[in-house]
Amino acid sequence: MKIGFIGLGIMGKPMCINLIKAGHELIVYNRSQSSVDELVFLGAKAAKNSASVGKECDVIITMLPNSPNVREVTLGENGISDTAKTGTVVIDMSSIDPVESKAIGAELKEKGIDLMDAPVSGGEPKAIDGTLSVMVGGNKAIFDRFYDMLMCMAGSVVYVGELGAGNVAKLANQIIVALNIAAVAEALTFAQKAGASPDLVYQAIRGGLAGSTVLNAKAPLMMDHKFAPGFRVELHIKDLNNALNAGHAISAALPLTSQAMEMMQVLKAYGYEKEDHCSLVKYYEKISDIELER
Repeated sequence: MKIGFIGLGIMGKPMCINLIKAGHELIVYNRSQSSVDELVFLGAKAAKNSASVGKECDVIITMLPNSPNVREVTLGENGISDTAKTGTVVIDMSSIDPVESKAIGAELKEKGIDLMDAPVSGGEPKAIDGTLSVMVGGNKAIFDRFYDMLMCMAGSVVYVGELGAGNVAKLANQIIVALNIAAVAEALTFAQKAGASPDLVYQAIRGGLAGSTVLNAKAPLMMDHKFAPGFRVELHIKDLNNALNAGHAISAALPLTSQAMEMMQVLKAYGYEKEDHCSLVKYYEKISDIELER
């Protein structure tokens, strides 16, 4: 299958590599040329802009930072809609505001282009090994048509509902992940402040009800102070902001999400926004006046 792919960042590039490994023909575009060159070396074809991708491909994946970027490459100058044929499918795998997903989808539909929102969870490690979780909103027949292609990048691909539902599911995921990371950081710093070994506490509780993927993935990184980004604080701030905006639009109360957002804003103020979101432990270290250790 010939696939267009726009957005070759920390997630998009390894996703492209997995599509190439699966035998798909890729036409790629990214503002940064180095990622394009790497994928061309692996067999992809470079496009000069989003419109060029739209002209050559009947299905196009976008993996971009936020809603304005998706709008720009789909509907902006030299965007996909300038050249795409009627019946073209855009699969937006970015994590954006579901309200904007619906708005972009409606405008593309007027031009004969179908949009699915298909955000992912799992961060860079799962993008690399092709085991992302994908949550898809849009037309069910289109979902069925591209399910196998999406599975080339994923461990699970789940249809959630109509357009926008994919990003609703992703924002729900990001709320849960943020609050879990905060809970792990709070519990481990509490343990150390109380005179217990955080590592032994972690070993003791990981097999019980408190056990979780977040606990197992993030607790060791917190204790070892390894904050190289799998998912950056600044991206989680973006997702929580989208969640709060969507929640406000429908009068859904998100008090814990608001608190997690403020903690992450503190990290940003200290210059930690490029670090992994598990650096949320630094917030607790500062207010508890300790440095977490095993």
